[in-house]
Amino acid sequence: MPTVKPRYQITETADIGRALDIAARRWPGEPRSKLLVRLVEAGSAALEREGSDAGRRRQEAIQATSGKYEGVFSRTYLSELREDWPE
Repeated sequence: MPTVKPRYQITETADIGRALDIAARRWPGEPRSKLLVRLVEAGSAALEREGSDAGRRRQEAIQATSGKYEGVFSRTYLSELREDWPE
């Protein structure tokens, strides 16, 4: 089918073959070409979830430690530390 969109070729290596076999159990009756599309879509969704989960965990860690070490250093600590630095 003619298209102006890019096309990609994938060689069915052993790893790709295993992935397609797993996909075939998940989506029986689909041709292997369609399984490739489904694998790309599923992988994309998994990466998006992973990224949003990591961001959420990072934000929770920031909130959990926010203000936890307040008072450990004086307000002038950094300026006093920098007094010894060469200019």
